[in-house]
Amino acid sequence: MRYIPHTDADVARMLEAIGVNHIDELFALLPQSLRLNTPMDLPAPMDEQSLGKHMTDLASKGPSGPCFAGGGAYRHYIPHAVDHVLRRNEFYTAYTPYQPEVSQGTLQAIFEFQTMIARLLGMEVANASMYDSASATAEAVLMAARATRNKKAIVSAGLHPHHLETIRTYTRWMDIEIVMAPLNPDGHTNVAVVESSLDEQTAAVVVQSPNYLGVLEQTKKIGELVGNSKARFVHTFTEPLAFGLVAPPGECGADIACGEGQSLGIPIGYGGPYLGLFAANKKDVRQMPGRICGETKDADDRRAFCLTLSTREQHIRREKATSNICTNHALMALATTVYMALMGKEGLAQVAQLNYAKAQYLKTELAKDFALPFDSPTFNEFVWTPKAPAGEVLAALAQEKITGGTLLDGYAQGLDNAILTCVTELISREEIDRYVEIVRSM
Repeated sequence: MRYIPHTDADVARMLEAIGVNHIDELFALLPQSLRLNTPMDLPAPMDEQSLGKHMTDLASKGPSGPCFAGGGAYRHYIPHAVDHVLRRNEFYTAYTPYQPEVSQGTLQAIFEFQTMIARLLGMEVANASMYDSASATAEAVLMAARATRNKKAIVSAGLHPHHLETIRTYTRWMDIEIVMAPLNPDGHTNVAVVESSLDEQTAAVVVQSPNYLGVLEQTKKIGELVGNSKARFVHTFTEPLAFGLVAPPGECGADIACGEGQSLGIPIGYGGPYLGLFAANKKDVRQMPGRICGETKDADDRRAFCLTLSTREQHIRREKATSNICTNHALMALATTVYMALMGKEGLAQVAQLNYAKAQYLKTELAKDFALPFDSPTFNEFVWTPKAPAGEVLAALAQEKITGGTLLDGYAQGLDNAILTCVTELISREEIDRYVEIVRSM
């Protein structure tokens, strides 16, 4: 039985207070096609043993073979120690650390997470995390608008399409103009368009690297360009492992670095959970969303931790808040902290090198028989065009229990029969060779 504390009379009084006749009116902005208009088709109630078997059977129907899909979600090896630490009661059941005197362990873990993320991204300060890369990128645009008091954002067409949708949703009612910078034929953002669009009214220039098509962007050139203006350079990403091999955002002139942390110790779980990473420089620290954990001294001069900045509406007056982000995804941040501590600087570099080398091997093999639309450097994913219909190619791979990649139909002109393919350290050479063998046979 569901626990709903409000009676029908309670609901009627609340609706009357806000001037609404029915609860459905609160969802008027949602298209009818996205609403559930019939009861959910669920099986009858089960006992615990039956439910466990049912869930196991459902899980067994998922993909079990090698996965060559990327596009914002990546399969990487996760050391077992990550899960072991994550499930310790003091972490697993911990909530927001409002009381530092009883939350020192949680606060220290968050502090270490911030330190590692700041170092990984080459930035001066990182917050205690966000929901995911899409919301983090949208929050970065809002932060740049606050910091510059401008209302224009130049966004690269190489940005993940879901992130672009999220930016448009966040800025829809804020009069922030979105100007798109197209991609060149080589897959890079058109820097000339960025330069011609950049003016005194620009708040942010948003570029993803590696971009959605796997291409490593010319971020240093863009950083130098934006650095001569009032605008903030927002360097976003979905594959943070790339920074074990390529220059991090801070070295490319980024004012804000934000993106996805899922690759760092978090498994793929059919849409979640994810972890938004967010870092900036000290000049803009008070405009950052979320909160920041800091190190201090207690009354006995011992090392201690506390929430240093909490610029959200639960802590300060609503109109002074920089964001309504109400969680720090602490458990996911802890997973990333343990993963990075285990891997270390050298380990991250080795994994990044493996990703790059294996992807280059597949890319080289496919280039012998198929077209590659872009000749720019890529990290662990790239675009290629099969001779047969792309959908049929992916279906043939699926028959062999291989998840072959992401169909790019409708993403951009000229990519209607293209596949975005990713290779991580979990893919063996034999599996890559099998992939090539199957697609060559079509």
